[in-house]
Amino acid sequence: MPALREVLYSGQISEGEQVERFEREFGAFIGHPRVLSFYSGTAALHAALILAGVGPGDEVISTPMTAEPTNLAILHAGGKPVWADVERLTGNISAVSVAASVTPRTRAIMAVHYGGIPVDIAALRRIAAQHAIPVIEDAAHALGARYEGRPIGQHSEYVMFSLQAIKHLTAVDGGMLTVPSDDKAAQGRRVRWFGMDRKAPRLEVDIREVGYKYHMNNVNAAIGSVQLAHIAPVIARHIDNGRYFDRVLRGIPGLELPQWHPRAEPSYWFYTVLAERRDDLARYLTGRGIGNSLAHRRNDRHSVFAASRRALPGLDWFFSRMLHIPCGWWVSDADREYIGETLKRGW
Repeated sequence: MPALREVLYSGQISEGEQVERFEREFGAFIGHPRVLSFYSGTAALHAALILAGVGPGDEVISTPMTAEPTNLAILHAGGKPVWADVERLTGNISAVSVAASVTPRTRAIMAVHYGGIPVDIAALRRIAAQHAIPVIEDAAHALGARYEGRPIGQHSEYVMFSLQAIKHLTAVDGGMLTVPSDDKAAQGRRVRWFGMDRKAPRLEVDIREVGYKYHMNNVNAAIGSVQLAHIAPVIARHIDNGRYFDRVLRGIPGLELPQWHPRAEPSYWFYTVLAERRDDLARYLTGRGIGNSLAHRRNDRHSVFAASRRALPGLDWFFSRMLHIPCGWWVSDADREYIGETLKRGW
């Protein structure tokens, strides 16, 4: 509250020094020198696609196993999602399927770290390098996750983090985007402010590209800065709970656990189990007061993406079995023990 009051009574509540400070602090946390803030993660993804050169008629290889804004951002940019299949035991985009989906119209690869489990970034980057296209990582679930020993945010040209209300770190709403160069950072600042250089005299600017009102404000940035100062133990608790479930849920009849790349270290935004009788399990957990969810509809079932439909056997298998259970900072030792014991009793 002291930080929020300071901003609210400063007379400067729109984008300003507090936003710039938050960008520097967030960049230091993930170890990246160029981070741009936006009013939402979706806006940040749209900007990333613009910076990557995606326009009308271009294809972006993506996954339907994500929240809808990931792929709506592709439509916002005028592009077409081309679905790649997913790995059966993570729900993450399959590098094998990505490689088979590249065409001359492909302009980018969109990779989602589903549930906080990092995708096989190295494999995707090899494919991207072969075709001279960028990788855009949707890390909405993956703040604090690591790959090859480095934090998510350090591997690809563009990485988006969501600061929406229910993410690891919240600014009430917002998004952060890493960019690969100072030139792209300058373009990104123009994209988020009507195509104008905000620091140039208003009567002297010349708009040369379409821009949007996508900037973050000082109020959200102040909340984000305070949250960031306390985020390490929050993420650590997510990870501790997730690793607890990794141990105690293994070997339960009728239940499989995710198996991710050995170089990946998840941050466990939620915990995914794979059950042969998923709907029975969901009813069983609900009846015993344990929250559970499918989180999102698979995107390829939405009418707005009808033009992208194709056979996705890996996704069919994963989506028919997956169920998410809570493992966030609010899950106490007693809570997680109760969840584990309830699952061990069968359903």
